Amino acid sequence: MFYHLLYPLREFISGLNLFGYITFRSASAAIVALLISFFVGPLIIRYLRRKQVGEKIREDGPQTHQKKVGTPTMGGFIILIAVLVPTLLFARLDNIYVWLIVLATVWMGLVGFLDDYLKVVKKKPKGLIGRYKMVGQITLGLIVGCVLYFHPAFREVRALSTVPFFKDYEIYFGILYIPLVIFIITATSNSVNLTDGLDGLAIGLVGISAMAWAGISYITGRVDFSDYLNIIYLPGTGELTVYCAALVGACLGFLWFNSHPAQVFMGDTGALALGSAVGTLAILLKKELLLPIIGGVFVAETLSVILQVTYFKRSGGKRIFKMAPLHHHFELKGWHESKVVIRFWIIGILLVLLTLSTFKVR
Repeated sequence: MFYHLLYPLREFISGLNLFGYITFRSASAAIVALLISFFVGPLIIRYLRRKQVGEKIREDGPQTHQKKVGTPTMGGFIILIAVLVPTLLFARLDNIYVWLIVLATVWMGLVGFLDDYLKVVKKKPKGLIGRYKMVGQITLGLIVGCVLYFHPAFREVRALSTVPFFKDYEIYFGILYIPLVIFIITATSNSVNLTDGLDGLAIGLVGISAMAWAGISYITGRVDFSDYLNIIYLPGTGELTVYCAALVGACLGFLWFNSHPAQVFMGDTGALALGSAVGTLAILLKKELLLPIIGGVFVAETLSVILQVTYFKRSGGKRIFKMAPLHHHFELKGWHESKVVIRFWIIGILLVLLTLSTFKVR
């Protein structure tokens, strides 16, 4: 919004020329997102407490978690407000990439809110039935996939995906790209949701990955940088840097309240929205094959659940892990919750560095 309102006035006020720079608008978005989190966070937390919108802790989980019963949930609203407001203020609103990432965030945020509302307010233990939740994920994936495949703006790159470690090599998926988009959005939204089981774990990992996506979106939208690194140049994707910067600021702001011991949980409202946003960023930037590296911890958490359930059914009740998802396994091995979170963050940072190295190891 500010770009459209203030940048045209640069001829009269030279300082407004700053709004033409993605770097300035991205830094501003990050700062504003952080400040919004600090301002609305306490207000939303007090409101949730007053309405007794508290988390229910699974009885078969680690006993140390039972003290968290009643902690306000649905704090994902703090994240959504802190991400969307700066994005709409500082990003160019004539950019299709911006609207697609906003759509992905809002869409799954609403699906997550419905799930939280049914569980916490309506007292339905399972919340939104799994198949209905999947309908929301698949529908979003179908919309994003069809826009990318059929919209004229994406004609030259509509079904391409960059292959890591290979120079000037991309995979063309054809019409199968649409099912791929559906799978990625569904998988990432669910994996972040599974990871959101310890104070600060999921929000910290999303913030770490958002910093990587901010850098990738910036270089992808610059013809000189993308040419130097031999990656697909996508005009307009630089505006996603603004969104990613806002996401980093929102994650830091929410972590202020979500760090151990957590004052609020994001709930499905936040987890599903963040997961779909991360997956959609990878899709829009044509870096789908980098997603398992950047989101390696999310992948490990999801695989631990799949392996545990499959082995349990086929072995007649035996388990691979003490408990799934993976973070609970280490808790039951005696690691303190904060130690698990910090170590998973460190792994997330190492995976981001590995991801960025793929741009030169080609």
